[in-house]
Amino acid sequence: MANWTLEADEVVSLPLDELALRVLTDYRDNNEWNWRNWMLLAMQEAYPRRPDAVRALAEAWSWILNHGLVAPNLDKGDHAVVVSRQGEAFLDRGAAWLRSVERLDVELVPALERTARPQFLRGDFETAAFVAMKEVEVQLRAISGLGHDLVGVKLAQEAFRQGGPLHREETQAGEAVAIMDLFKGAIGLFKNPASHRRVDLSDATEAAEIVLLADLLMRLLKRLEVEAQGEDG
Repeated sequence: MANWTLEADEVVSLPLDELALRVLTDYRDNNEWNWRNWMLLAMQEAYPRRPDAVRALAEAWSWILNHGLVAPNLDKGDHAVVVSRQGEAFLDRGAAWLRSVERLDVELVPALERTARPQFLRGDFETAAFVAMKEVEVQLRAISGLGHDLVGVKLAQEAFRQGGPLHREETQAGEAVAIMDLFKGAIGLFKNPASHRRVDLSDATEAAEIVLLADLLMRLLKRLEVEAQGEDG
């Protein structure tokens, strides 16, 4: 803990993930190899009279271990760990990035699992958001049966307009317009700009939300497809 400078009150007051980031940074930068030894130093030398600070650091280590930010170092025995690949990404990109990864820790539709999630985990947020909305457009075209001459907003409008292939006569008029506007807005805002110009999407949280929005839209399309098949049956 040669470079450890946090006062006890700071240790207690920091959010857990931010504290974990400080702990793991110190562990790596000082070439530590045993997390329990690190904790003993904290208890005996850094905060001998502050059990609350020691408890907070123990919670940070529990958080680090539970999130897979370290991996066992089998060459050195019990409590020996090294920073994992996930941990290196955490140290490089920060707590906000890991929160966004956890935000996407849900079961996405298969197409997004194959395309958007891998790009997101690589840190390519712009591509992740673009391919997620592209998958929405691909599925929208497939389910509606419309041709490749229609793209983006025009495709969504033609699919959901009154008399269009995805319009349902039994749907209340306001709701029918709303779902059309939902798809037009999502594709127009998050897919079309990236098709025409470079978009600087560096916010991991925003990218995660776009992927989740795409997941919702694709689930809605799947529901419409199932309903249409039921009507035909």
